[in-house]
Amino acid sequence: MHFDLMHPADQLVMIMQRIYQYGMTTTSGGNLSIRDESGDVWITPSGIDKGSLTRQDMIQIRPDGTKIGLHKPSVELPLHLQIYKIRPDLRAVLHAHPPTMIAFSLVRQVPRLNLVPDVQKICGDVGVAEYAVPGSQLLGENIARRFAEGYNTVLMENHGCVIGANDLFTAFMAFETLDFAGRLEIDALKLGGLRPLTKEQLQEHAQPRDLAADEFIPRVASSLERAARRDMCRFTQRSYDQRLFTSTQGTYSQRVDDTSFLITPYNQDRKYLQPEDLVLIRSGMRQAGRTPSRSFKLHRAIYDAHPEIGSILIAHAPSIMAFAVTDTPFDSRLIPESYIALREVQKLPFLASSRHIEETVNAITPRTPVLIVENECVIVTGKDLLNAFDRLEVLEYSARAVIAAKEIGPMVQIDDDQVKEINTAFNLE
Repeated sequence: MHFDLMHPADQLVMIMQRIYQYGMTTTSGGNLSIRDESGDVWITPSGIDKGSLTRQDMIQIRPDGTKIGLHKPSVELPLHLQIYKIRPDLRAVLHAHPPTMIAFSLVRQVPRLNLVPDVQKICGDVGVAEYAVPGSQLLGENIARRFAEGYNTVLMENHGCVIGANDLFTAFMAFETLDFAGRLEIDALKLGGLRPLTKEQLQEHAQPRDLAADEFIPRVASSLERAARRDMCRFTQRSYDQRLFTSTQGTYSQRVDDTSFLITPYNQDRKYLQPEDLVLIRSGMRQAGRTPSRSFKLHRAIYDAHPEIGSILIAHAPSIMAFAVTDTPFDSRLIPESYIALREVQKLPFLASSRHIEETVNAITPRTPVLIVENECVIVTGKDLLNAFDRLEVLEYSARAVIAAKEIGPMVQIDDDQVKEINTAFNLE
């Protein structure tokens, strides 16, 4: 999808619907703006239902202050204009009040950005702006001051957050990633034993990976490949809608035949993937002109070693990732369904998926189809796409249940004798 060709009003509608759909703002809360190439600012309206906005609802503000539109602009217009004035490099501003950011603003803390890699890179450093009345000149000045200091992401005391970027979609990615980091930290704190990454570990993860691969030009796509492209896009978007993926995190792959598989591309918004965006890997070569996920060599190694595996997912869903960033082990013996789907979930050390591929591949067995890589990701395998997706859902929902149980009382899991009964009943041994 070519976002750069979309009209600013259409971009505002698309992103606001996305924010509202995922419970990251309310009917009356939040506002977005875009500054176009002529210097006009397009902004969401005041007092209009965020769940039913149309392009006709957007307001255009000319450089001379002339307002064009059916409604009043957002009461936070002064905030947006002050940011644009002090930061001419920014072309979009996003302001919203997701519950997670409100929680951090209430306790005057910024989410930890060093629990998993890449979060810091996406969000940048987070500044904090002092409280002031919404829509006031003072609030705009407080926030603009932080942007003048070089921050692109600012947490507002007793309010929410503001993010500026070169375009609205980049701003949304930072916003969503910051919210993910906050939800991950809150879940992890309930488990205890939080284990942030050190500066050295983050630097090691940032080291370039060996992604070299010869290219080939596909001639004709088989019906099998076309079906796989269709299904992968459907499940990738479904994973995003279930909040198992974010716009910047989450990888799918699916075996096409004995020598080839499809994989999601690098650095493309998971919400809008189309069949033509997916990258075909054949005999170790990548489809010409496409950039696959950075983990494509791990996927290839798993497929080569395990012919029974038909699909692989790499995800960072926040509840199960809480186990990845703490010392708490994850035990699937919760309900029969979780044990049947997940069996024994093994935890591997940080960087196992990228620096120690052979050991990671060998850790996958019928008894251990799911792996947690400390502070990095979860790796889920399945006989096909549906099987892998189901395991990912069960994994995240089970982790969510364990975290919730921590708030209620001592947890009683399925015992060894009950596990033997399940193994016998479902031929799991």
